[in-house]
Amino acid sequence: MWKKIITFSGIFAIFLVFFISLDDNDVQFELFLENSRPHIGAVYPMEMGIDGQGIKIAVIDTGVNFEHPDLLGIGGDGKILGGYDFIENDNFPQDTNGHGTQVAGIIAADGEKTGVAPKSKILAYRVSEDGEAVSSDLIIKAIKQAIIDEADIINISLGVDIIHDEIDNAVNEAVNSGIVVVVAAGNSGPDEETIGSPGANPNAITVGATYNDIDSSIVSTLQIGEKQFQVLPMLGTEIISDKIMAEIEFGGFGRDQDLKNSDVRGKIVLVERGGETEDEIVFFSEKEQAAASNGAKAIIVFNNEPGIFYGELIHEFIPENYTPSIPAISMTQEDGLMIKEMLNVNTIGTIDVFNHPDFVAMFSSRGPVSPFYEKPDLVAPGVFVETTSLGGQYNITSGTSYAAPHATGAVALLLDKKPELTPHEIKSKLITTSNLVTDPFGNEFSMNTGGAGRINVKNALDSELIILPPSLRFDLSTEKNSETKYIKINSDKLDEKFDIKFSNFTNVNLDYDLQDNLLYVTSKLTSDKIGESEGRLFIKHNEIVHQIPIHIRVSEATVKITKDNGELFFEIIKPFEWTYAKISAINKETLEKRSISFSPNNIIPLKIYQSGDYWIEVKISTHEKIFDVFDSKIIDSSLENKMSMFSILENIERPVIILTIIIIIVGVFGTRILRN
Repeated sequence: MWKKIITFSGIFAIFLVFFISLDDNDVQFELFLENSRPHIGAVYPMEMGIDGQGIKIAVIDTGVNFEHPDLLGIGGDGKILGGYDFIENDNFPQDTNGHGTQVAGIIAADGEKTGVAPKSKILAYRVSEDGEAVSSDLIIKAIKQAIIDEADIINISLGVDIIHDEIDNAVNEAVNSGIVVVVAAGNSGPDEETIGSPGANPNAITVGATYNDIDSSIVSTLQIGEKQFQVLPMLGTEIISDKIMAEIEFGGFGRDQDLKNSDVRGKIVLVERGGETEDEIVFFSEKEQAAASNGAKAIIVFNNEPGIFYGELIHEFIPENYTPSIPAISMTQEDGLMIKEMLNVNTIGTIDVFNHPDFVAMFSSRGPVSPFYEKPDLVAPGVFVETTSLGGQYNITSGTSYAAPHATGAVALLLDKKPELTPHEIKSKLITTSNLVTDPFGNEFSMNTGGAGRINVKNALDSELIILPPSLRFDLSTEKNSETKYIKINSDKLDEKFDIKFSNFTNVNLDYDLQDNLLYVTSKLTSDKIGESEGRLFIKHNEIVHQIPIHIRVSEATVKITKDNGELFFEIIKPFEWTYAKISAINKETLEKRSISFSPNNIIPLKIYQSGDYWIEVKISTHEKIFDVFDSKIIDSSLENKMSMFSILENIERPVIILTIIIIIVGVFGTRILRN
């Protein structure tokens, strides 16, 4: 059985959480952990009698503790309708790890804690013992069982760190059966391209993690001139009432002996993580205390290796009477060394530390996963979430594993109100009614980081619009300087006025034409600038602002595509000589991919044997570089049901064919030699 270590553990923590007895010198962390539910607007439905009643949710995880008082009972009238243990191969998927119980509690707890959809029921499928390793085969089996058991929603807070075709096929089968599939993005951020299966699947709702609406959701900023730096507040740093603006001074490793020889009074001190030797341990609390005692206003610690880190001022080795007194923040090695080089002149920095619940957690996995759609789709609270645990207890936990069930609960509430909604319609409602999320400087997170935004259940329930597709992509070039696409707006009140606006793009003009329920959007290139940009289409209807993500690509070339009875013919329009091209067509529904390669002197058609909506990807090689051009086409194929072995072979890369032939020849001759 093929196995893969999952990309994210179920119990991922950003910081250590300390519970310290009340004392004048102790630092207190106010953790209002049940704020995540009202933060996504999930209290409002309860006032309307919408609570997930009658909705069946499959939790594919480490099982569920069905003896917990908030999740009590299995079978019959119990909270857990049933399920299956794919580890022990029995009908009692009891959780021995806690991960699945924590996920289930966020969705459906109905007791001391209240889940997002407290009256929904759980189907528990145990596919992992420890929440850290899972068989792809078991994920697939659990998805198929959820289809048989007629689940309404599937929550998967596990996954693998690659694109896995069989998992994707199972997810597609579930969605085609009318089941909404919600998955965690993973905890491999902040690096890009860290979302694997099933999170990478375009038909799933993939959820990243934001901070929570609690006092401890603190962020920090550092700005020098116009330059904005990514920094993180250390655990124990508190919100400041006013920004700190001061000269930056380098202070070595930030030890007392380093700072006594530096002029840091009234300044921001920049220090390096660690000490002079590998064996020297210098706690961040020591660096902060030394900086404060020498009169510094704040301290910045840059990493001594690539990447950023979370520092902890509060830990078990601090002196009994220690209390942080100045802001302490961390940054990458690269940024720290850059600032150090700037300090030969008078360098003024500005630091701020404040509460920011919608900050996308650094651990949350990022896209891109495809040039044709964005991942993650959405974000939800996934930091310091209090939920059900083993032994009838409750636990504070962090990770995208716990952001996903917030979305799953939201889906249950939508289905409770309108059970006729399809998976794609539900996904659209959540995307188009979400709240935009921003970094500490107020800049919108890229869609590869924050998706469309943070879930807003109230808006999704109150919205009278279903917008399909919920996002738009335009592919332009100097030869193809305009493109028109449309979205379909389904509503019973289309006669009402829409207020329609666009984000400002620097290189395109956007315009629209509303005809009945079709909104035609035209993008027109205004400059020759090559690259990608993001923005939004905003549709205000009945006081709800719906936002539709827009992605615009401007390429160096254009590929003209003509269709003829299931064959695609390509003409590369270019301002330069090209040597080689590979063209792929990906079926949007099945994700089946067909490809051909050709040269300028040997251009051949690509045969499509299944009608449908296709993404087109073209890789063009010149003598100097390789670049991509993208498009999409609806293809009505006359070649359906005519797939032959030859048609399969023509889609296989030439080296694979050659290798196969060699293996066959060697095998034949080897057999003859052995016989002789």
